[in-house]
Amino acid sequence: MAARCALSSPSCLVRQPLCGNKLGKKLTPCLPSPRAVRVRVSAAKLPPGVEVPRVQPKLSEPFLGFTQTAEIWNSRACMIGLIGTFIVELVLNKGILQIIGVEVGKGLDLPL
Repeated sequence: MAARCALSSPSCLVRQPLCGNKLGKKLTPCLPSPRAVRVRVSAAKLPPGVEVPRVQPKLSEPFLGFTQTAEIWNSRACMIGLIGTFIVELVLNKGILQIIGVEVGKGLDLPL
């Protein structure tokens, strides 16, 4: 039996099981059993002496560095480079290491 959503909130992503008879009639959501338990969750209280700040800090986005825009462009460039690598390997029928001159497939040449 599928899990039921104990809280009646739109953020609950648990799907309700579907019920119906064996004759092929339309399936409808099952009604909760009479023994269903509703749970109310509340946050813990702050310790005495701790105050919630009244004003949220306003942080400006940095001009250089790990900004959201820079990371999006880095990931796009990486995807294009990876697809380009696959295309080069497909066209030349060689791996990238073979193309740049590294011998592959011979293992490590270590005198033991």
